[in-house]
Amino acid sequence: MSTSAAAPVADDTPNFAGLMARLRRAIPEHCILSRMEDTRPYECDGLSLYRMLPPVVVLPENEAQIIEVLNACRAFQIPIVARGAGTGLSGGALPHARGILLGTAKLNRILGIDPVSATAVVQPGVRNLAISEAAAPYGLYYAPDPSSQIACSIGGNIAENSGGVHCLKYGLTVHNVLRARVVTIDGEVVELGSMAPDAAGLDLLAAFIGSEGMLGVVTEATVKLVPTPACARVIMASFASVEAAGQAVTNVIAAGIIPAGLEMMDQRAVRMVEPFVKAGYDLDAAAILLCESDGTDSEVADEIARMEAVFQQAGATRLQVSRSEQERLLFWAGRKNAFPAAGRVSPDYYCMDGTIPRRHLARVLSAMEQMEDEYGLRCANVFHAGDGNLHPLIMFDANQPGEVERAEKFGAAILELCVRVGGTVTGEHGVGIEKINQMCVQFSREELDAFSALKSAFDPVGLLNPEKVIPTLARCAEYGKMHVHNGDVRFPDLPRF
Repeated sequence: MSTSAAAPVADDTPNFAGLMARLRRAIPEHCILSRMEDTRPYECDGLSLYRMLPPVVVLPENEAQIIEVLNACRAFQIPIVARGAGTGLSGGALPHARGILLGTAKLNRILGIDPVSATAVVQPGVRNLAISEAAAPYGLYYAPDPSSQIACSIGGNIAENSGGVHCLKYGLTVHNVLRARVVTIDGEVVELGSMAPDAAGLDLLAAFIGSEGMLGVVTEATVKLVPTPACARVIMASFASVEAAGQAVTNVIAAGIIPAGLEMMDQRAVRMVEPFVKAGYDLDAAAILLCESDGTDSEVADEIARMEAVFQQAGATRLQVSRSEQERLLFWAGRKNAFPAAGRVSPDYYCMDGTIPRRHLARVLSAMEQMEDEYGLRCANVFHAGDGNLHPLIMFDANQPGEVERAEKFGAAILELCVRVGGTVTGEHGVGIEKINQMCVQFSREELDAFSALKSAFDPVGLLNPEKVIPTLARCAEYGKMHVHNGDVRFPDLPRF
């Protein structure tokens, strides 16, 4: 392996030099990347506000090699960050300045599909959408569908407890994974969960899902498959105000209807997306709702009629029901392409992720409009309205002095508003490094200590994805001081753009 143009790391230290010698004995040379041009693509995940060039990237090809990497890192006390496809949006896969980045992309085999039990056994590098494509001949699919499902991997989905537009009815990743095979920092292989309806002992699988690589590395997962519905249709409902659209969401759930998907886009988001996708969105509406029903033909027809009545009573100015599968997919394509569409109207954007009680949708969206004036930045809103999971897109230009910092402050203010109205700082993107300060706002010291105790039980030395998700007492104290005194930059030690 050439060491020319190596990443800037003090790899002449005894620990790192010893680690690299051990890795080269255990891992094929082509699985170890250390030249700067090779490691540069791994300097950030989908959240590009913060970047750190990894000293070394290791791409194991099987479980045995992952065990070797973890054993080596433990022996030399070197931090290790696991990474899937890198589509995460909270900096959870941000490399450690003096650690190893372990990518699982090469473990990408679907090991089996059982149509009788409606399950699939997959490796962590398998793409989310690939599971549904492989299960389609059996009339089955994998329900969690993040917007990045064409690229994101199941290992990353497990790490972040990913959701998607259909999570209202079918649940998040935690509701759709039955079993996970995991390698701990001790190099031990353990299996969490089971194929049975219940498993003896503590529910460690639920604790592991969403732990963002802090407890172990997934090498295999058994996921639940569900029958492909015979019919699915989407209503696009337009409203003259965001408040009316928010009330319509509340009314749908109050009517006892659980749609397959219930999404909202405000006018700025609609006008941003429509020229990009040409989905037929109503450009005059202050907000639109996309509400999907699935099931048998008769079930869908009945539910669509009930939802239309709810929307009309809530003051919908226009209702359009998809007339074909192609049109249904087009309606969703607009929603799922909202993030890339932002690139057409802004040099940069910052996608936030917070969750609030549905009854506060109008209040929070109104407050965000006021924040646009306060921070001098535009914000488009697309979100999972059915479960109150907001995804504000803060648009800025990193080339303009001060705009990155203002975007950060805007995002932090949104998250803290979510907490104040009884919500949480994340819905499906995780905490990573992006929201670590807001963890100080949401949780008490006692609660954070409980999180730390769980982390220590799996990783007592703290080598797995350190300095993320769970803030230290010192960080919370410092953030409290900065917060009270309107302090400036979060994470000043991390390079930006």
